[in-house]
Amino acid sequence: MKMNVEIDCTPAEARAFLGLPDVTGLNDRLVKEMQARMEANMAMLAPEELMKNWAAFGVGAQETFRKLMQAATDASMGASRSK
Repeated sequence: MKMNVEIDCTPAEARAFLGLPDVTGLNDRLVKEMQARMEANMAMLAPEELMKNWAAFGVGAQETFRKLMQAATDASMGASRSK
């Protein structure tokens, strides 16, 4: 025997019926905090800021950055050759 039950209710009504807590306020607060952190970190990802931070570490950091870019270029060239 197969039986289908269709219930028409809102998510808030379903939560209340099942006895689950309403976490809307907590979710809103969490989303605002995440947005604030993302906006703060986005400023640090600007090219000028990245170069300023890398330059502060001296020649060693610049050499490491060059090696990183070279490795990325080599990897992309290797991937394009294999196709």
